[in-house]
Amino acid sequence: MMNILRIASRNLMRYRRRTLLTVSLISLGVMSVLIFVSVAGSFRQMMIGQITDAMLGHVQLHRRGYVASTDSLPLNLNIKAAEAKKIASILEKMPQVEAFSTRIKFGAMLSNYTETSNIRLTAVHPKQEQVTLPLLAGRIKGTEIQSLKRGHLLIPEILARGMKIKAGASVVLVATNRDGSVNGKSFRVAGIVEGLSGPGGRDGYLHIDDARELLRIKGAEITEVAIRIKDSTSLSQVVGALKKTFDVKKTAGKKNAAKKTANKQPDAKTSKGEKPGKLEVHSWRQLSPFSTIAKMIDLLTLFVQIMLVSIVLISVMNVMIMAVYERIREIGSIAAMGVRPRTILRLFLVEGLLLGSVGTIVGIVVSFLTVFALSASGFTFSFGRQQGLLLNPTMEPSTVAIVALGVMVVSALASLQPAIKASRMDPIEALRHV
Repeated sequence: MMNILRIASRNLMRYRRRTLLTVSLISLGVMSVLIFVSVAGSFRQMMIGQITDAMLGHVQLHRRGYVASTDSLPLNLNIKAAEAKKIASILEKMPQVEAFSTRIKFGAMLSNYTETSNIRLTAVHPKQEQVTLPLLAGRIKGTEIQSLKRGHLLIPEILARGMKIKAGASVVLVATNRDGSVNGKSFRVAGIVEGLSGPGGRDGYLHIDDARELLRIKGAEITEVAIRIKDSTSLSQVVGALKKTFDVKKTAGKKNAAKKTANKQPDAKTSKGEKPGKLEVHSWRQLSPFSTIAKMIDLLTLFVQIMLVSIVLISVMNVMIMAVYERIREIGSIAAMGVRPRTILRLFLVEGLLLGSVGTIVGIVVSFLTVFALSASGFTFSFGRQQGLLLNPTMEPSTVAIVALGVMVVSALASLQPAIKASRMDPIEALRHV
C-alpha cells in the first residue's frame, strides 16, 4: 500500500499546476462550508438565546387547548393549584431542569388617568423569573426583575412611549376576571421593558400576588410554567421526557378525571368542557416565529454543503478523467508488465483521495485561523432591539469531522469511474494509443 501511495503522490506532482488548482478549489469549498457554518451557527445560537433566555424559556407547560387560544389569554384554562403544586414537585426532581417559573398571563386596560390602552401582562415570582430568564434583566430599564415588588409594574416600551409614561409614574390596571366582573388596582411604574422583534411587544410584568388580587383568584392557580433546561442541545430529549410525564393522552385524561372524581379532590373541579390533569408541552420552537429563521439558517447550511459536494465531485472527477486519458499508454505499459487491474484501480483511487485529503487539511487549517481571527476581533451585530451582541463563531469538532469525511467519500466516488475505466483497459489497445 505504501508503494501505491508513493507512486500516486509522484503522479500528482507531475502535473503540479493542475494539482494545485484542484487542491485550491477543494480547500475553498471546505473553507466556505466551515466558516459559514461557524458564523451562521453563532448567530443562530445568539438568536435562540435571546428568545429562550429573555422571553420564553426553553419549554412551557399549559393546560390543553390554551396555546390554540392564547391570543385571548383565557383565564378558564388556568392550571389549578393542586396540579401546579404537583408539577413543581416533579420538575424539582428532574435532573435536566435547571429552573422553572410559574406565571399568570392575562389582558387588562392600562390608564395613566388621561389615556387608556390595552396591555398584555405576565405575573411572575420575580426571583423564579430571573433564574429562568437570565437575559430578561437586560431588557428592563429602571429596575431589575428580581427587585419587582408588590404594587409595582413593568410596562412595555411601546406603551410607555405612546402614553408618555415614565418610571415612577402612577397608573391603574383594570381587568376582567373569570366570572366577568371587573376590578381595578393602582400601581407605580418601576421600569420599562424593551421589546424583542415579534411577540412580546406589548407585554408588561407584575408580581403574581398582585395579579391574583386583581383577578380575584383564590388559591395558587397559574397559567403556565416556563422551564429552563441545563443543556439546550438536549432540548428534544427533555421535551420527550416532559411529554411522557405531563402530556396526557385523551384516554389517560379520562381515566385520571374519573380517578380524581372518585377520590373527591376539590381542586380537581373544573368548569364545563375542561378535563383535569391534561397538559401540553411546547418547546420554544412551537411558540416563537423565530424558529422559522432558525430553520432557514439550517437550510442555507445544507445548501452550502451541497455546493461543497458538487465542487469536490466535479473537480476530482475532472482531474482523474484527464489523468486517465493522458496516461493511456502508461496504463497499457504497466498492465503489460503484469500489474493487476485491481492495483491500477487502487492507484487512481488513492490519487483522488490524496487530492481530497490535502484540500481538506488546507481548508480546515485556514478555516480555523479565520474563525479564530473573527472571534478575537470582537465583531458585534444587532438582533431586534438588542444591540452590541458579540459574534463568537466556533468550529465544532463534529462539524469538521462530517465535512472531512464527506470530502473523502466524494473524492473516492469521483475517482471511481475513471479508476474502473483505467483498470479495464486492454494493454494492447492502450499501447497503440497515440
